[in-house]
Amino acid sequence: MTILTSITSTPEETLQQIFGFDAFLPGQEAVIFAVLAGRSALAIFPTGQGKSLCYQLPALHLPGLTLVVSPLMALMKDQVDFLIGKGIAAARLDSSLDFSEVNAIYDRLNRNELKLLYVAPERFANERFVGLVTRLRLSLLVIDEAHCISEWGHNFRPDYLKLAELATTFAVPAVLGLTATATPKVAADIRQSFAVADADCIQTGFYRPNLTLLFELADEPDQALLRCFAEQKEKECGTLGPTIVYVTLQQTAMQVAALLAKEGLPAKPYHAGMKDEQRQEVQDWFMASDTAIVVATIAFGMGIDKSNIRSVYHYNLPKSLENYAQEIGRAGRDGLPSTCIMLGNGNDLHVLENFVYGDTPEPGHVPEFVDHILGQEAVFSCSIYELSGLFDMRPLVVKTLLTYLELEGLLASTGPFYSSYSFKPLRPSAEILPRFDAERQVFLKKLLSCAVRQKIWFSIDLDEAAQRTGSPRKRVIAALDYLEQQGDMVLKVSGARLGFRKLAADHLDIAALKDGLVKRFEQRERSDLDRLGLVVELVNHAGCKTGFLLRYFGEEPAENCGHCSFCLHGDNALISGRATDAGVPEQKALAEEVQRLRAEYPQVLASPRQTTRLLCGLSSPGLTRNKLSKHQLFGKLDQYPFAEVMAWVVAHA
Repeated sequence: MTILTSITSTPEETLQQIFGFDAFLPGQEAVIFAVLAGRSALAIFPTGQGKSLCYQLPALHLPGLTLVVSPLMALMKDQVDFLIGKGIAAARLDSSLDFSEVNAIYDRLNRNELKLLYVAPERFANERFVGLVTRLRLSLLVIDEAHCISEWGHNFRPDYLKLAELATTFAVPAVLGLTATATPKVAADIRQSFAVADADCIQTGFYRPNLTLLFELADEPDQALLRCFAEQKEKECGTLGPTIVYVTLQQTAMQVAALLAKEGLPAKPYHAGMKDEQRQEVQDWFMASDTAIVVATIAFGMGIDKSNIRSVYHYNLPKSLENYAQEIGRAGRDGLPSTCIMLGNGNDLHVLENFVYGDTPEPGHVPEFVDHILGQEAVFSCSIYELSGLFDMRPLVVKTLLTYLELEGLLASTGPFYSSYSFKPLRPSAEILPRFDAERQVFLKKLLSCAVRQKIWFSIDLDEAAQRTGSPRKRVIAALDYLEQQGDMVLKVSGARLGFRKLAADHLDIAALKDGLVKRFEQRERSDLDRLGLVVELVNHAGCKTGFLLRYFGEEPAENCGHCSFCLHGDNALISGRATDAGVPEQKALAEEVQRLRAEYPQVLASPRQTTRLLCGLSSPGLTRNKLSKHQLFGKLDQYPFAEVMAWVVAHA
């Protein structure tokens, strides 16, 4: 029977009867009883140590809805499927659902038919959804990957910044934050945002005694990786066990997977540039295999619940200690011995640094962005893609700036929408219309008369259709969606836009606001570079590596671990510097060529930072739009650190 109302058994009985466990894992009981008592809590548990039970179980005892915010679509689907299999009324709202499926979930919410609802943080940009949740009886708000709320965190997401304000709007009795990677500073940020008492911050510890941490930096990581696999096969009598090899670049994932496959190893690549179905195929293959090797960027592993991963390799250096801890945390969840080996070398650093520099907007473009937004109509819409191109900023930076302006009280979101709808008819209108009553026939005739034929597809302007039919935009969209459901047409949407309403700005010092935004991005850049520097410190640390990692996350180990490179062998592989640390050599001909190009593209290459991006091979919307990412100078100095190339540009170009 589907569970719709709160159950009367004890939490211990629910643990056994519904979830099939005999006892709580460390930390779970304290978190569960805190939220059942109506107190906000923060659970900092290692990857795979049962964070989801901390809200799934209390959700069954609480009277209202438990709303779970998660950025991981695959994880949401898996957990909802699991809960439904247990007879628990659960659902998810994500971008994979069509209009009718979303409406069906809204109807279930209005009828109080759900105990748990999973949503992506972007859903809170939808005014209709926020309005609906405000009317519901909400017992618990769960923030998965809670470290994303902190600008000091390693995986900051702008959508998370608005969650603390929304918790107040929803008048939710308690908030539960969940994370596997939070430093003391990030944990303090989360506790402050959601008013979590110190006693209700439950940290079970990052120490994993079954993980052997080895650091074997190699100038030739290909050969080192093959040697490690050969040694491991010999040690394990010809078997390797499921393995993840983490790399930095998509191209590297393809190359290393091909190298391993050529050696007869069962290896496949996985990266964000692959199609969704290809990634799902690789993920399913890995989950079902006891010998699979996935060579992946960090896109792989979020939400992967495979207990018997025996090895995790870092072919390249990780970009932060948080990433490193999260990635090695996927090994040995069954408690059996597993090995984590860091390869790579100092030459990885400039690639990782370049990612950081590439995300920082040109300082002069930030105030221009603010002026552009302030110059819009009282109610307006914008395209992330268009703003990205206009101000030569990556889309994430545009989203972050818009979120900052919301939090400063300059904007209020009215929700996302699509500006363009197209359809391909599967039945003639003469066959469609007779199925409807007279009023709907008139409406549909006017609607379909707005369509403009291309070749096979018809395009339709929604604003024009709403005006000509005299109906709200929502009814036009609902009608098109219904016709698709009935098999009358195939529907296609494009032109994603965000809607906003401008708010009074009289109380703000706009000049100070602009300056503050520039400084926030500069601070973010410094923080990310500092995090990368700590990876170097870990590798170079002449002492217990596990202890160094634990101290970073706020733990003080009593003794050395006995199972890291230093404890086992007493030696230390050092990152002694990069081959290019001597600086960019004098290149008069190159300097002259750069000067000519800057004169030809004065707006795109106006600043040293933009020119440096070109020379370091860092694409940006402006470079792409002007086809400069295919220019012979693109990536010309990509073997040198960004800061050194920028110093060279200032001095020579």
